[in-house]
Amino acid sequence: MNYNEILKKGENYLKKNKIKNPNLDAELILSKVLNKKREEILLNTNNKLKNRDILIFEKYLQRRFLKEPMAYILGYKYFWKYKFLANKSVLIPRPDTELIIEESLNYIRNDKSKKILDIGTGSGCIIVSLIKERPKCVATAIDISKKAIIVAKTNAKLHHLENKINFINIDIDKYKSYNYDLIISNPPYINTIDLKRLDDDIKFHEPMLALSGGSDGFRVLKKVILKSKKLLKINGKLILEVGHKQKNLCSKMLNENGYYINQISKDLSGKDRCIVSTKLQ
Repeated sequence: MNYNEILKKGENYLKKNKIKNPNLDAELILSKVLNKKREEILLNTNNKLKNRDILIFEKYLQRRFLKEPMAYILGYKYFWKYKFLANKSVLIPRPDTELIIEESLNYIRNDKSKKILDIGTGSGCIIVSLIKERPKCVATAIDISKKAIIVAKTNAKLHHLENKINFINIDIDKYKSYNYDLIISNPPYINTIDLKRLDDDIKFHEPMLALSGGSDGFRVLKKVILKSKKLLKINGKLILEVGHKQKNLCSKMLNENGYYINQISKDLSGKDRCIVSTKLQ
């Protein structure tokens, strides 16, 4: 069987379960199996496959047929400008979350050193990307999941930042280090009803701990806002990713707790997604 034949077979198989972009997914899976660039495969479609490679391709294809996300099958996901390890221990990085990077970079000038805390770091993609851009900063990243911290540490090492970021496996309630200039967080904020409506790719494969924000989606966001008030310096910044349904609840709590809301940024779909605020008192 040649490349063209197996790609067509893979595409048709994925179509049976209504997989989005079945041709692209088949190409990326074959690229992983052969350890070749996708472009190289498409330029050599008459090349023959070894039987061993066909079997491996079919195993990966079956995982995708069952709606496992491509990031987990490939083992990586690109975020900001960088490539990150991804597995079932962590939420898959998403383009909308890059708003946190953009707003953080607007706050931190190139020549400045800021003390930064990332709450709920997950894969570490946010804090690693930020420190790549602002290497003079001092960073700590925490997560309640021990498995997530292992992934985050691995990603820091991949980008040669293992000595620049302090990763700690701890619940935010128990964390007691203060005087941060900037706190960033993409906490779980999906409410119970919306969790049931998620695509199978997300609902049955990504970690529920990184998705569920309780009945109203506000449980963890509330903890982050209240704890950050204690951890931030006066005039320190809190940059949060939120669900558009939690924007009003977040804004109200921020105002009630002495924060000034600088900006609310919209995601790629035009929904309110990122709140930038300053601790005034």
